[in-house]
This record gives sequence, structure tokens and C-alpha cells, in this order.
Amino acid sequence: MIHNELIKSLKSKVLEGGEISDTDAYALADSLPASSKLLRKAAAEITSHLCSPTFDLCSIVNARSGLCGENCKWCAQSKYYSTGCETYDLVDHDECMAAARDCSLKGIRRFSLVASGRAVKGNALKSICALLNEAAAETGISTCASLGLLDRNDLQQLWDAGVRRYHCNLETAPSHFSTLCTTHTVEDKINTINAAREVGFEICSGGIIGMGETVRQRAEFALKLREIRPDSIPINILSPIPGTPLQDTEAISEDDILDTVALFRFVHPLTQLRFAGGRKRLSRKAQIEAMKIGINGGIAGDLLTTLGSTVTEDKALIDEAGYKL
Repeated sequence: MIHNELIKSLKSKVLEGGEISDTDAYALADSLPASSKLLRKAAAEITSHLCSPTFDLCSIVNARSGLCGENCKWCAQSKYYSTGCETYDLVDHDECMAAARDCSLKGIRRFSLVASGRAVKGNALKSICALLNEAAAETGISTCASLGLLDRNDLQQLWDAGVRRYHCNLETAPSHFSTLCTTHTVEDKINTINAAREVGFEICSGGIIGMGETVRQRAEFALKLREIRPDSIPINILSPIPGTPLQDTEAISEDDILDTVALFRFVHPLTQLRFAGGRKRLSRKAQIEAMKIGINGGIAGDLLTTLGSTVTEDKALIDEAGYKL
């Protein structure tokens, strides 16, 4: 009964244009899993009333792979771990343009280049700017980039190339991040995000759930993201990769994933929540429920070092969940 009244009250507050407090968010986290059914139903109402019925699909291409000098424990591309990850300096021009054309023909309106490494600099950055500029000019697709911890001058080059959204994940709760990566900090990421916003970019920032964090830390993560006000929040589900320190991490349940989506929708009632890596291990039923609860965006195609989903599969899910592409 206490959970029912709490969720009902906070749902009304959000639907009336208000914002739940940090204390409220932690209270919702503490109410789980007992309140799962109620929380998901309320989150679905918030999504139905406040979010667009249009589902946003984007696609990413791995522009530079492997040999990354950062030690993120979840990542196949770190040089610290032996994962057998494919390595190359820069994606082939023709391959990149073919991917952009394919996305455009399939109705995907965003196309992003993502590169391994702390930051893409110098000639590599110039080459990626040229690729994105050409992709947009040829197809009319909106371009995005995820090129690490760039400074304002680097970001300005992307802006001048026509890129309008920059991606930099916070990855997890600040209290958990340092247990997973020590070569850079959450503050480094926020500095890049702030610089990107100053240039004029929309911001895409989210992270990965299922890396050993607690439910309260997922609430902390959602609240930290709220401080930077991203336009899109990709929610990845950890796919433990052999050779990484997280290879033996126990997979979180579908219920945990759905509860997390609901919690994020309460904290971010108007923001696009985007399913990204790892969602393929969810049942079709769970994916559709997640979309009704709060997921209204996705990444189609292969996802860097893990398998994504086909556009045909995604379109069928989008339709069944009641969205339009």
C-alpha cells in the first residue's frame, strides 16, 4: 500500500510537468522488486502521455577498432585484455558510404561513426569529419559522432562538418565507475559533454547496466544523467565478453532490466530512452514491454563488438509496441 501511494503520487507529479527529487528516485529504487508491477504500469502511462508515438532508430559504424589505451573492464577493444577483437585504424571509405546509404534507404534517420581510443585527433579526426560530411551530403541523413574525450576545438571541427549530435556515455553511477575504469573519470566525460553543448551539439549519453551495480546505483546513474540533460539516453545491457575482467559477470534478469527502464522513465519523463547493445538476449515479449514502459529509440544493425538486430526485426517490434517509425 505504501508503494502504491508513493508511485501514484510521483506519477501524478511527473504527468503534471513536475520532476521527482533525488530522494524520490532512491525511494522508487528501494521499493523494488516489490513494486515492479506498479512501477512499470505507471512508467508506461508516463510514456504514453508525454512521449512521442514516433520511435527513433539510429545506426552506428565502428570507425576505428581495437588497441584502445583505456582500461574499461567491459570493453573488448581495450589493449589491456586479450579478446580477439578486430583491429583497424579507420573504416574503409566505400564501406562507410554503403552503410550510410543502406540506413537512409531503410528509413533510419541517424548515422553515427564511433571510434575506439581516448580521443580521435589530428588526421584521423579530419578523415572522420570528411566521411560524415559526405554521408550527409549524399543521403540527407543526420550525422552523429562518438570519438572520445574531445576538446572544444576538436568538437568544432565536427560541427563544421555538419554533425549535430555528440555521444559520450557516463557508463554507470559515479560511485561505481572507478571500480570499472581508472584511466579516465566521470568528470573527464562531463567536461567533454559540456564542451559539446557549448559548441551547440545535442547530447547522447547513457551507459551499461548489469556491471555489478546495485539498484540504488542505477538510480544514482539516472540522476547523474539528469544533471547533464541528454537528448538521448542509450541503455546498454552488459554482454560479458571473454577476455575482459567482466567475462564471468552474472547476467541481470529481464525483470531487473524492465524495472531499470521504468525507473529511468520516472527520472527522465521527456527524454528518449534508447535500447542499445545487449538487448538481443531479451525475449520478444520483454522487448515489447520495455518499449511500452519507456524505450522509444533504438540502435539498429551490428553494435561495435556485439551483434545487434536487423532493421526488419526492429520495424516489426516497433509496430507491435504501438509506435511508428
